[in-house]
Amino acid sequence: MIRYDLQFFAKEGQGGEKTEPATQKKLDDARKEGQVAKSREIANGLSLLALFLILKLYVGTIANNLKALFAGFYNRIPEVVTFHYGYMPQGDVNQIFRYMLTRVLLIIAPILAIALLIAFVSDVVQVKWRPTLKPLKPKLSNLNPLKGIKKIISVNSLVELIKSIAKIGLIALICYNYLKDKWIYLLNLYDLSLLQGLQLAGATVTDLGIRISAVYMIIALADYIYQKVKFSNDMKMTKQEVKEEYKQSEGDPQVKGQIRQKMREVSRRRMMQALPQADVVITNPTHYAVAVKYDLDVAEAPIVIAKGEDYLAARIKEVARENHIEIVENKPLARMLYANVEVGQMIPPELYQAVAEVLAFVYHLQGKV
Repeated sequence: MIRYDLQFFAKEGQGGEKTEPATQKKLDDARKEGQVAKSREIANGLSLLALFLILKLYVGTIANNLKALFAGFYNRIPEVVTFHYGYMPQGDVNQIFRYMLTRVLLIIAPILAIALLIAFVSDVVQVKWRPTLKPLKPKLSNLNPLKGIKKIISVNSLVELIKSIAKIGLIALICYNYLKDKWIYLLNLYDLSLLQGLQLAGATVTDLGIRISAVYMIIALADYIYQKVKFSNDMKMTKQEVKEEYKQSEGDPQVKGQIRQKMREVSRRRMMQALPQADVVITNPTHYAVAVKYDLDVAEAPIVIAKGEDYLAARIKEVARENHIEIVENKPLARMLYANVEVGQMIPPELYQAVAEVLAFVYHLQGKV
């Protein structure tokens, strides 16, 4: 009996099953490693389609150029070849071959260049332009036989196999349906002149190629959708991975909470130290307390130098009594000041009148006016 574990093929990571969508940081890191949602079939299909469309328009020119090339080739033989005892020297053969190869490459170079350009543009459109050399770096993990087995026995391998069979089957079907009525012309190809034969062969190849490319593009579109869905699933993260990434990028939430708590404590101590300078404390009376100071040399309007609710409000009132600061009960004004004015800020113009009345009352009690 061979023991096996289905969990060997499970898509799990650190912290359990991958159920969370990939974060932007993980997508950016994957992009740097060259991992993107891209279908090679799109580039191949567009290149083939463009190649055969260009050939369709360019086949007459190619035929004329090849005919002229052959004529020039035969005319140059007496010029470059010297026969010795009925044999052609190796150097002459190499010279003629280089000449023919160069001329043929010049004839087909524009077509190949356009096909390569279209393949490059299709890749850029799919994944944008961000080249990286990291995928070329050797990785020891690629030598792991278990990873190799998982790649061979996987859903992706099955999809690639089905895709290859579908391509071969569709291409064979298209070729048969198109050529079954063309055999009689192709078998009589030797009865045609060189130019006619080239034109017939070129037209047959280009028409068949366009049909194959069109069907290939349908397969490429389906493959592109599959690659997008597959990439999205492969990039998913576990809840633990999301938490760890957040800690690395934003910091530990507990540590940040402790820092914020320390900052609040420091701010509260400063506020309580400045409280004895207040002119009045306006209360709710039990929930809110706001200490206000008015010094024309410091600011044009009264400033809130301390505020708090519940326990802190009680502490503010306690300090106010210790320092003989007047405490005035005004529920609406206390709530407005607490909700709209931060410590150290001047009161807004719409509250000038209400605060001025309170200050005037306090100054009257203190005999300042």
